[in-house]
Amino acid sequence: MKLRLCHLYPELLNLYGDRGNILILYRRAQWRGIEIEVTPLSLGDKLDPRTYDLFFLGGGPDQEQRLVSADLYAKGPWLKEAVEQGAALLAICGGYQLLGEYYHTFSGETLPGIGLFAAYTEAGSNRRIKGNIAIQVEELGSQPVVGFENHSGRTFLKEASPLGQVIYGDGNNGSDKTEGARYRNAIGTYLHGPLLSKNPHLADFLLRLALQRRYGEVELPPLDDSLEMAANENIYRRFLASKGKW
Repeated sequence: MKLRLCHLYPELLNLYGDRGNILILYRRAQWRGIEIEVTPLSLGDKLDPRTYDLFFLGGGPDQEQRLVSADLYAKGPWLKEAVEQGAALLAICGGYQLLGEYYHTFSGETLPGIGLFAAYTEAGSNRRIKGNIAIQVEELGSQPVVGFENHSGRTFLKEASPLGQVIYGDGNNGSDKTEGARYRNAIGTYLHGPLLSKNPHLADFLLRLALQRRYGEVELPPLDDSLEMAANENIYRRFLASKGKW
């Protein structure tokens, strides 16, 4: 089997080690004998929706989001077509915001999104949302997804489904207990990280979704994730009592 991964704007959207998620997906596929091809695409590059099984967008500050916004908007129809055809996608923070309908920045500028998620983002006018977070994702059972959030924007879901429900932390906007968004096999989230290093169950979930595009239902051979899951549990328990704050 072969998996084709497209890394969008790697030189512009890469806050907090988000690029590490690519390495984790690469290694977890490779350890199972799955060939994986990673292709970077950036400003002005053509996106063929038939080529890729999995897309990744990292986070970036407003200046980089402004650079990316117009180009991603132009690529939007192709990216949405790929998702409609079954491609998987993971977008973090700034990348997540630009996949909604729009991001209204603190300076008053409105950056158009591609509308993959029925959601929108408004710049926060008071405190920055920052701290440890744990969420419950229905498809992943009782094992929480843990991470670190650091964003000023507040994302509000319209018809979009959340990725998960907040156990502790703030999530999309600090008020409605939702975190991230989900449409078909596309996931948006504010969890930085690299997120997948602490959540191998989420990494494998994405790999299965991506492989289904060409191979149908796929069972991934198990890996020894005892250390990774121990880290997940330790982080979850450590910050549970303090609701994610130090």
